[in-house]
Amino acid sequence: MTAGAKAAKTKLDRRQALGHLRNLGITAAALGAVGWYTTSEVCASIQEQDLSKIGQGIPAVVQIHDPNCPRCVALQREARAAVSEFSDEEIIFLVANIRTADGQQLAASHGVGHVTLLLFDGDGRRRTTLTGANTRENLEQAFRRHLARHGAS
Repeated sequence: MTAGAKAAKTKLDRRQALGHLRNLGITAAALGAVGWYTTSEVCASIQEQDLSKIGQGIPAVVQIHDPNCPRCVALQREARAAVSEFSDEEIIFLVANIRTADGQQLAASHGVGHVTLLLFDGDGRRRTTLTGANTRENLEQAFRRHLARHGAS
């Protein structure tokens, strides 16, 4: 092998190594972002499932939710977006997962199935029931009406 060929092979190997390092850095950044997103989603869902927050002074939107139901997942996305237009002191969003004992009990006690939102006042009294799919715009309006009538106690 000539000296020129060795030099070309060495440069190619350096380029490949730098390319691999770049790709590794991109992958590490992407995995870090996924890990952060997943962790924040898990924390949010744990807080959202704390049904003991109902009746603690802040009006609540509680979704009766089946995580395996595409309509429930779509409703949850729209309801979260609508609730995000309010402060945490105005209204809270909770999830009653019907695959848990607490979720089943809450749904049964109110005689409702999944794909349902229950709107509670700050004292924990159910004031409104919304069933079926909905848009964030419609939900935001419904939440505003609910707060106007049954704001924090």
